[in-house]
This record gives sequence, structure tokens and C-alpha cells, in this order.
Amino acid sequence: EAPAPGLNPVEVQHDIALREFNTLALNARAGTLYRVASETELDTLVAQLGDSARELRVLGQGSNTVFTRDIDEPLLQLLLSDIVVSELDTPGDTAGDADRTDAGVLIDVGAGLPWQALVDWSCERQLAGLENLNRIPGSVGAAPVQNIGAYGVELGQRLVSVRGFDLQDRCWRELSNDACELGYRDSIFKHALRDRFVITRVRLRLDRSFFPVLDYPALASHFAGQPAPDLRAVAAAVAAIRASKLPDPALLPNAGSFFKNPVVERAHYQRLQAAHADIPGYVQRGGEAIKIPAAWLLERAGWKGRRAGALGMHQHQALVMVNYGGASGLEVLAFAQAMQADIRQRFGIDLDIEPRVY
Repeated sequence: EAPAPGLNPVEVQHDIALREFNTLALNARAGTLYRVASETELDTLVAQLGDSARELRVLGQGSNTVFTRDIDEPLLQLLLSDIVVSELDTPGDTAGDADRTDAGVLIDVGAGLPWQALVDWSCERQLAGLENLNRIPGSVGAAPVQNIGAYGVELGQRLVSVRGFDLQDRCWRELSNDACELGYRDSIFKHALRDRFVITRVRLRLDRSFFPVLDYPALASHFAGQPAPDLRAVAAAVAAIRASKLPDPALLPNAGSFFKNPVVERAHYQRLQAAHADIPGYVQRGGEAIKIPAAWLLERAGWKGRRAGALGMHQHQALVMVNYGGASGLEVLAFAQAMQADIRQRFGIDLDIEPRVY
């Protein structure tokens, strides 16, 4: 269907099948999908939509999305994918780099660029900071929303700021690292600015000097007894470890880790430890709380590899739900709720679903 009058050059499509727009391959439809390739186009779209622009919902690559229904709200997909580089002569001021003495670079990245393309770009140029975040699906714009993290590194350690459009106040804003209120798989974009702030650009600080982060057990084991690895070796190791545990969404549709790792008070953990001596735990908040791997809880409860119709938990990773073909979003939610109820009954722990559920 042709774009509505006055919307050129913004691309608009109607009655869209969303199976190809989510990595769980769930069948749902959207009434309208707008695709914008620049901030100017976003301005044009917002002006055209008027007050109804507040109804826009941003869709990235659908790697963290569960559609349980057809989507009545208009969807917005950002195609901005450029990378602008600025040299730094002094150390960065991001939270994770306060003690660094080496100069690096600032990069401003369009929100529509696939995250993997950015990691590949940085590794090719020997710019350090993202190698532990290799092979994470999704777009650059989605990364701050989720505060993506893996193998001992979180985006927040590299994030300087984000730029975007506030649909409620109808203005452009730039938010600093602190203003993003980043937490474990969390940010202000899931709370006060949920469905309100459209991230168009992300600013990160990368280093020209490389200091490998190998604290995560799988990486420490991989490089045990070897000389300090270079940047590309770390990226390759992360890719290999992920490939050994996680299914490729292109082959087995999935949304990655389906539950967050729960954090419990130390006393609760100690009670669990008395009953399960091998339960792993990672100290949080100065020792007041313990993070427990959700995958351990699910595996101990017998969910690893379990099937229910078209759905199942992956045979090599109890935290990854796989759509073997034809599952609906409501079936995904019901399967997840069954796991939540079981873990609550067995361990007294509430598992939070990580993907966004529509």
C-alpha cells in the first residue's frame, strides 16, 4: 500500500505479518509499521501523526519480544545505522572507566544497526570494550533498554549517553549514563520512559588499549594456562562458548535467555544452600544479596530439554525456550508460567521473564 499523503520519505506498511520480525517466530500481525531512516524522518512522522504519535511502539530486531496478540499500536522501526567516530585525548567518564589512563574513542551509533555489526566493526579496528558482548542478538538501540551484558561485561560500562525523541514532551533529549538508570537487564526505558522515549543514537566509549576481562568462569577456563589473549581471541572465545550453549535463532527460533537471574537475600540463599550444597551464587550489594543462575534452578527442577507440544527448553541450555514450529505467544506465556510456578514452589524464588511480552 502506498504511504499516506505527506509521509514521504517515511516508509509505511499495513497489515504486517510479524513472524519474520521476532526471533521466536511467533505468528502475529501489526496494523501499521513505520520505518524511518533518519532523525529528520522521525520528526516528519511525529508531526504527521500528531497526538497519536504517543501510541508508537519501537520494534528492533525482535530478539527480546513475545507477541501474544496482534498489535493494534503502530510499530516503529529505526533504520539509522551509521557510526561516527571522535578521538579522545583524555580518559572517558563512563562509570566503568573512571580509573583508566589511556585515551580512546567516542562512537555515535545509529539505533538501527545490528549489535553484532557494531561488535565486528570494533574488533576489526582493535577498539576494545565490546568483545565480551559478542554474538548478542538485537539492535544497538535496544542495547541500553536491556543494559545488555555477558561474560563479565555490561553495556553500562561503555555507555556515555543516548539521544532520542520524547513522544510525550515532543522534544529531542540526550540522556547521560546516570540518567539512564541502568541496572541488571534494566533501565529507565523499562520504567519511567517506557513506550515514551525513542532511542535514535547511542554514544559509547571504546579504548585503543586492551585489558581483557576474563573473570567469568567459562572465559577463565578457556584461557587457563595461556598467555594473555588479544581482543580478537576474546571475541572468538565468547562466540565459541555461546555457540556451544545457545541455539541459533535462524535454525531454532528462540529469544535467548528467557528469565533473569534472580537475586535473593543472603539468608534465603543460605537456606537454599543447606538443602542444595552445590547451588551457585554470586555476591551482590556488598554481600547483602546473592545472584543465583536461573539456568541452574531450571536444570535442577528438570526443565532442561523438556518439551510441551511445539515448545521446549533447549537441550544444552535450560534458560532458552525454543519454538520447534507453530507455537503461539499465548502458549509461550503459559509454558513460562508453568516454569515460574514450579521454581516458586521448589525454591521460593520468583523468576522474572526477560523478553518484553505484548
